[in-house]
Amino acid sequence: MSVEEGTANHGRLLGAVRGPQDVKRMTAEQLDILAAEIRDFLIAKVSRTGGHVGPNLGVVELTLAMHRVFDSPRDRLLFDTGHQAYVHKILTGRQDGFDKLRQRGGLSGYPSQAESEHDLIENSHASTALSYADGLAKAYALRGEQRSVVAVVGDGALTGGMCWEALNNIATAGNPLVIVVNDNGRSYSPTIGGLADHLSSLRLNPGYEKVLDTVKDALGSTPLVGKPMYEVLHAVKKGIKDAVAPQAMFEDLGIKYVGPVDGHDIAAVESSLRAAKHFGGPVIVHAVTRKGYGYRPAEEDEADCLHGPGAFDAETGKLLAVPSVKWTNVFADELVAIADERPDVVGITAAMAEPTGIATLARKHPHRVYDVGIAEQHAATSAAGLAMGGLHPVVAVYATFLNRAFDQVLLDVAMHKLPVTFVLDRAGITGPDGPSHYGIWDMSVFGVVPGLRIAAPRDAGSLREELREAIAVDDGPTILRFPTGTVAADLPAVRRVGTVDVLAESARTDVLLVAVGSFAGLGMEVAARVAEQGYGVTVVDPRWVRPVPAELVELAAGHRLVVTVEDGVRVGGVGDALAQAMRDADVRVPLRDLGVPADWHPHGTRAQILADLGLTAQDVARDVTGWISGLDAQPVEDVERDEAGAKN
Repeated sequence: MSVEEGTANHGRLLGAVRGPQDVKRMTAEQLDILAAEIRDFLIAKVSRTGGHVGPNLGVVELTLAMHRVFDSPRDRLLFDTGHQAYVHKILTGRQDGFDKLRQRGGLSGYPSQAESEHDLIENSHASTALSYADGLAKAYALRGEQRSVVAVVGDGALTGGMCWEALNNIATAGNPLVIVVNDNGRSYSPTIGGLADHLSSLRLNPGYEKVLDTVKDALGSTPLVGKPMYEVLHAVKKGIKDAVAPQAMFEDLGIKYVGPVDGHDIAAVESSLRAAKHFGGPVIVHAVTRKGYGYRPAEEDEADCLHGPGAFDAETGKLLAVPSVKWTNVFADELVAIADERPDVVGITAAMAEPTGIATLARKHPHRVYDVGIAEQHAATSAAGLAMGGLHPVVAVYATFLNRAFDQVLLDVAMHKLPVTFVLDRAGITGPDGPSHYGIWDMSVFGVVPGLRIAAPRDAGSLREELREAIAVDDGPTILRFPTGTVAADLPAVRRVGTVDVLAESARTDVLLVAVGSFAGLGMEVAARVAEQGYGVTVVDPRWVRPVPAELVELAAGHRLVVTVEDGVRVGGVGDALAQAMRDADVRVPLRDLGVPADWHPHGTRAQILADLGLTAQDVARDVTGWISGLDAQPVEDVERDEAGAKN
C-alpha cells in the first residue's frame, strides 16, 4: 500500500481524533495503529508543502503519551524547539490545516496562539522553554493553581546556556515541573557537546569507567550552575560510584531523574510521565528517540534525517525542486577557496553546519571548523578568543539567530576591535518559517555597534567579492548578509564610486534610488518604470551599508530626491542611517525610506509578504513617481521648507 493510499481519510483512527480526549480513550493496540497512521499522515502532507518531517516522526509516541497523561490546555505543554510540535497539532484538532502547512492561510510550522488554545509559546529558537516553564510553574504555585507544566526539550537545546540557567533556578524553586528530554542525538545534525556525549553514554549503558570519564567530560564543558555541580564533580574525583549513575548528573542539581526510557514505547513513556506528574517537584524524563523514525528515507539521511526539506517524493524522500545555485552554496564555495589561500581562516556555526554552508568547509578542512551547538552567544565570544589568538573566524548563522548574541558582538568582539566576520544567511523576509525566522532586524540592531561594517551583496559575484573584503578587514568585526533561496542573476555595475556601485544612471538626476542587497534587481525595474513617466533615476548598490559610505552622501547631494529600499526594518535601518549622514553633511535633499515595518508579519511566500508590504517594483515605482512629481507641483517656498525640515 502506498503512502497516499494509507492516508486516505486520515486513517480510520486518526480521522476520529478531534482532540486529546479521543486519545485518552484508546487501547494500547489502537494507539500503535494510530501512531502508524500519524506517520503516514505526516509524510503525505509534509511531502507536498515542505516542513520539519524528521523531528516529528521521532516524537509520535512521545506526544501521544503526553496527551494521555496531561490535560492540555489546562496543563501547559511547551515545545523546544517548536518545530517538533506537528503531532501535537494533529492531536489538538488541526489535521485539516496540514494541506496548507506553512502556506498563506494555513498552519504555522511552529506553535501558534492564534491557531489553538493548546499552544502557548510561539518559539522557533531553541533553549527557551525551560525558562518559560520555570516562570509558569512559579506563577501557578503563587496563585495556588494545580496545573502541570511540561517542557519537551530536544537534547540539542541543552547545548544552549539558557537551559542551564533555567535548570539551576528550577532546581532551587522546587516547583512541580516535568522536563521531557527528547534525546535523539541530534539538533539539525548530530548534537555537539559534552552533555550530548553524556546522554549518548546513557543510551549505550556503558561500564563504570566509561561513565566516569563521560561525566567528567560533561561537567568540564558545561556552564557551572552553582554548588550542586561542584558536589557532583567532587564526588567524581573521590571515585564514589553513586555519583556516576545515570541520574546523578541531574539529581545532584536537585532535579529527579527518570529514564532512560524508550521514546517509541507509548506505555513506557506514559508510565514515566505519570510518575513524574505526581512526584511534586521538578523531574526530568529522559526519552530516547530516533529522528525520522518509521520512514526509511529520513532514517537513512545522514546529514539531518530530513530535518526540514522542501516538497519531496513521499515514496523516496527525494526533493522535487529542480536543483539551483543557492546563496548559501556561493558563500560555502568561496569560503573554502579563501580558506585554501589563508590558513588563519576558521569557521564557526551553532548546530547548523549544513544549512549555513559551513559543512562544506568542514569537509575540506575538518580541523578548522567548530560547531558549538545551539549557543550563538558562546559562538560570538569564542570567535573573539580565536581572533585574539591570531585567527580570522567566520561565524555563519541565520540572520535572526544573531539577535541573541548582540551583547557579545558589541562588547566582546567590537569593543576589542577584533577581526571576526559574521555571515548571516536567511536575511530579510524568508517566508514559510514565519516571524521568528525573518532576518529583518540585523541592519537595524547591529547598525549601532561602533566599528562594525555591514555588507549586503546583490548577486553571486558581489557576494564573493564582499566576503573577501570582509575577511580582509583586520581591525574590527564585519557582517555579510544575504537572503535564502536561489541566488540572483549577476547584475554588473556601470561604474564604481568609492565603494558604491552605480547600476544605472540617466541624463536627468531626479531620483537617487538606493537599492540594498537583493533589492538591486527591484531597483532596476523601478528605474525603468519611473523613466516611462519622464524622470531620470540613478540606481546604486551601496555594497557596504554601515557605516554609510561618504560617496553615497555625495551622490545624494546631486539629486532632487533620495529613495532607499531595503529588506530590513525601517526603524534604524539603512534609510535612517543615510538620512542622518545627509543631515550631518548639510545635504538638504528630501529622503523617503521603504522597508519592512517593525511588526510580526505572518508566514507565507516571500513574494506574498513583500506584495503585502508594498515592496514590489510596481508599488515602489508608483510611490517614487508620486513623490518626485509632488516636488514638481510644490511651490518653491514649500520645497525649501521641506528641505530645511529634512535637515532638522
